[in-house]
Amino acid sequence: MARWQLFVSAGALFGGLGVLAGAFGAHALEARLGAQALETWDTAVFYQLVHALLLFATGLWLKLGYTGPDVPPASLSVAAFALIAGILLFSGSLYLLALGGPRALGPVTPLGGVAFVVGWLSLIPAARRSASRR
Repeated sequence: MARWQLFVSAGALFGGLGVLAGAFGAHALEARLGAQALETWDTAVFYQLVHALLLFATGLWLKLGYTGPDVPPASLSVAAFALIAGILLFSGSLYLLALGGPRALGPVTPLGGVAFVVGWLSLIPAARRSASRR
């Protein structure tokens, strides 16, 4: 599987799972969790969906933006892997915390946030390189 296919597939998978998690939270968990836990769950869903879209787009950018002899910038792969890590760490820890997981997971959430920031900022060199090619 080409790297761009991995990123597009991961974005689609995380997007679909995000929709399912949102529906699960709204229907199955609403009567079982308190307001604070539901808010935490919703935050996890929101960040998962936003970053799944960005991951999907990054995979497409890798495929469509670099079809010629140019080697795609490594920053696109760094961005995509950071987004995957962010979804797993940030949203994953929030899901577990909302469901009553151990409070020791609390410090994991900011690590996922840092991964999201790395993902976003890693797109800048790729954007600059794309602009210089046109």
